[in-house]
Amino acid sequence: MLFITAMQPNPLLIRKYNLPVPRYTSYPSVPYWKHQVNKGQWEAAFSAQFDIQNHRKGISLYIHLPFCESLCTYCGCNKKITTNHKIEEEYLQALEKEWRRYRRLMAQTPVIREIHLGGGTPTFFSPANLQRLITWLLKTSILHPVHEFSIEGHPNNTTREHLEVLHALGFRRISYGVQDIDPEVQRVINRIQPIENLRRATVQAREMGFKSVNYDLIYGLPLQTIASIERTIMEVIALQPDRIAFYSYAHVPWTSKGQRLFDESHLPAAEEKIQLYLKGKELLIANGYHDIGMDHFALPHDDLYKAKENGKLYRSFMGYTTQASGLLLGLGVSAISDLGHAYAQNEKSLHDYYMAVNEGLLAVKKGYFLNEEDMAFRRYILDISCKGATTFHPKHLPLLETYSFPLFDQFLHDGLVEYDDKHVKLTSEGHFFIRNVCSAFDLYLQRNSRLGDKPAFSNAI
Repeated sequence: MLFITAMQPNPLLIRKYNLPVPRYTSYPSVPYWKHQVNKGQWEAAFSAQFDIQNHRKGISLYIHLPFCESLCTYCGCNKKITTNHKIEEEYLQALEKEWRRYRRLMAQTPVIREIHLGGGTPTFFSPANLQRLITWLLKTSILHPVHEFSIEGHPNNTTREHLEVLHALGFRRISYGVQDIDPEVQRVINRIQPIENLRRATVQAREMGFKSVNYDLIYGLPLQTIASIERTIMEVIALQPDRIAFYSYAHVPWTSKGQRLFDESHLPAAEEKIQLYLKGKELLIANGYHDIGMDHFALPHDDLYKAKENGKLYRSFMGYTTQASGLLLGLGVSAISDLGHAYAQNEKSLHDYYMAVNEGLLAVKKGYFLNEEDMAFRRYILDISCKGATTFHPKHLPLLETYSFPLFDQFLHDGLVEYDDKHVKLTSEGHFFIRNVCSAFDLYLQRNSRLGDKPAFSNAI
């Protein structure tokens, strides 16, 4: 086992390494995708990669369902606020057209290994429409014998009928957006969500047979205090979610208009935010949760923890996962696809997405085709984020000596890594600084930093 985590990171190192770095759900990170994708080139690349991956491992599907009934003002996701549920029909028809377009590029029957419904609020859609969507996708596909279906749910509108339908379709993991249980914090972020609703949604999911219930929490929200974050953590762990994601709030009102509604004096100062982070980690670890990495925690019985222990953890646009299909197809507005050597993101506006699929075209807009150097350094980043260690290819030593080793010298001094000219390995302390260590392999970030470009990422804490 490579990860042996200390109880708490050194607060002085937390302050030192609280720098803007990507979350590394891709490499290169999305801000470096500067060009539009040629649709013909993307179709050819998709077809070729599908032929390789489908019979080996199967494919993964991410389906973006963007609608929410109310605006959570902290949210930076691509969403559409409406209470008009008639729009479900138009969106489902668009998804079906997009899937049919991709099916024409598949020389074989697709083998589905993973489906994740994200948003927005996927449980905005009625149980009947979710059933229609998944049934329609699967009726011309083959279900991989080792598959995982997951969904993001809102405790306020996830009903027993939703859970019954989803379980019957094969869903076994659900993630509830909790964020914070303090009434004043909920009021200011416009997400009124009584703890009773979370308890009901959790109990019902387990009664239905869901084997993994995940909660998303956020630290750094307006009006949060050490006392309030402690209450939130303790109330949450009393419900024993199998996984917890403990995310840092990124205040970017220039891109997320809802955040302009905040009184910025209510946001915790940088030092206060660090203390919220440290308190949250302390409580989670003290109560039996293991740090998977990059904000994720899991109990020992959960498949995510077992995958980490067995060296089979993987990371994609869906975050940490136990499935490594080799091809992730994103369907829906703003969804991102990953072919392993190429990325593409769909149109971000509903209007442009609908226009593309209604014309029989793929809705891909921008993306990136990786070169040999990109592929190698992507592997180094994946190894560090999932396994805690990586081995270098000798031909990359000149690049590593220029960009990576100077940072490793700092990490070595601070006790975060062990390294030589063949490999690097995280220490138990270094496990808490995975994003920073990964950034040493990020040639785009390092080269742009040397040119004086300002990073477009949230701080590590």
